[in-house]
Amino acid sequence: MPRNRSISDDQIFAALQALLDTGGDKAVSFATVAAAVGLAPPTLVQRFGSRDGMVRAARQAMWAALEDRTRAAIASTGDKGPQGLLKAIGAVDVAAIAADFRDPDLAQRAAAWRATVEAALALRLGSGTKGKEAAALLFAAWQGQALWAVTGDSAFRLKDAAKRLT
Repeated sequence: MPRNRSISDDQIFAALQALLDTGGDKAVSFATVAAAVGLAPPTLVQRFGSRDGMVRAARQAMWAALEDRTRAAIASTGDKGPQGLLKAIGAVDVAAIAADFRDPDLAQRAAAWRATVEAALALRLGSGTKGKEAAALLFAAWQGQALWAVTGDSAFRLKDAAKRLT
């Protein structure tokens, strides 16, 4: 059976992310990604240039999707409280974001995303310095909760933190 040669970048990035999720950075190579999507490794080399270029392109796509989701959440939640905004943004893969901090461009993108979320939270928590500080604390609690959720401890609730901050 001939190979399907019209594999989209999104399909490649999904396969790459699955490899990262299951085997970490060492699980990603042109050969492993090619096998996962049914392309020849040289096709991926032609498309992305290098393994690092392929991984970086996948992470750029992840950030673009998260930024789109965040803009949509900010627009759709209107006057809902901070928990409504964070719920609308949804789960964020903290491990994938942390890996991005090694790349200065992606780290800058992460900082801009954080500033956007904190500004939207501040609008919901109050104006001035107190609102900005509360937004920064709630953002940190939200991301910390996402990071430690893999341990199974769900005793901490964001809505309780939001109530204490307002």
